[in-house]
Amino acid sequence: MFISSSPLKQIKTPIAEHLLRFEKHFKGSMKSHVPLLDKITYYIVKSKGKQVRPMFVFLSAKIWGDINDSTYNAASLIELLHTATLVHDDVVDDSNERRGFLSINAVWKNKIAVLVGDYLLSRGLLLALDNDEFDILKIVSNAVKEMSEGELLQIEKARKLDIEESIYFDIIRQKTASLISSSCGAGAASVTDDKAIIDQMKTFGEKIGIAFQIKDDLFDYGSSAIGKPRGIDIKEKKMTLPLIYALSQSDNAERKHIIKSIKKHSTKPKVIKEVIQFVKYKGGMEYAEGIMHDYKNEAMQLLSEFPDNESRNSMRQLVNYVIERKK
Repeated sequence: MFISSSPLKQIKTPIAEHLLRFEKHFKGSMKSHVPLLDKITYYIVKSKGKQVRPMFVFLSAKIWGDINDSTYNAASLIELLHTATLVHDDVVDDSNERRGFLSINAVWKNKIAVLVGDYLLSRGLLLALDNDEFDILKIVSNAVKEMSEGELLQIEKARKLDIEESIYFDIIRQKTASLISSSCGAGAASVTDDKAIIDQMKTFGEKIGIAFQIKDDLFDYGSSAIGKPRGIDIKEKKMTLPLIYALSQSDNAERKHIIKSIKKHSTKPKVIKEVIQFVKYKGGMEYAEGIMHDYKNEAMQLLSEFPDNESRNSMRQLVNYVIERKK
């Protein structure tokens, strides 16, 4: 999840000092006596993103209470498990780049990358257990389970290209929204035992995560600098919302033609261009944008029910930015 640095300063205002302290906490949580591991984890820290998930953790906590040691543990656990899944994803996808840097598997090969991912997972588990953060561990572990299930469901459906809209939402809820949901839930759980509040924050995060993923899917059909190549979802035979809707608006012959083209020639530029034009002609972009804004508006309605404070205002700005981003 990428955010340009310019609007971040204002968004971070209520939690800026906590994020600086968190960086040290996160680095410390990855320390090892094995020099190779330390070298790789240093590389990971150097190439990290904009700390959006920790921002969700800290803002969620500060909306409902005072940030404490449990909040730092929650943010570190989220980042450790998230980073582990990214390292493993790059192996699965045979990806050579991550956030403008060479991926771990590109530099140190697949075997080491898998072991590093396993190490990060174990460090996250131990961080939670050593500090008796059982409720937070349960929230985050459930997200990792769902992320794996969502990825496997997407792979299964890519083989058949028979995905329906309800299945698409199952996939993105598990693959993307579950981690943002757990970030908000874990942040709240670090400052309150009130299950209703924690569940409310998880629901809020899930809606943001779904809207965020739809935005990401829309980029595949755009023409601006979008942070990933145009048509990559088509090449990988991923059925996203704009395409699913476009197919639902087609007759049987047209639908069969598009699906056959993707199944057999998804990497050909001519086919990618045809599919993109097809989606735009059928109104797939407008439909997906409408659904995205519905989820965002539902999240904002929930947010309006939270305590009115500076952190809630920053959360609103963060939500607006990640949904309205240009790349």
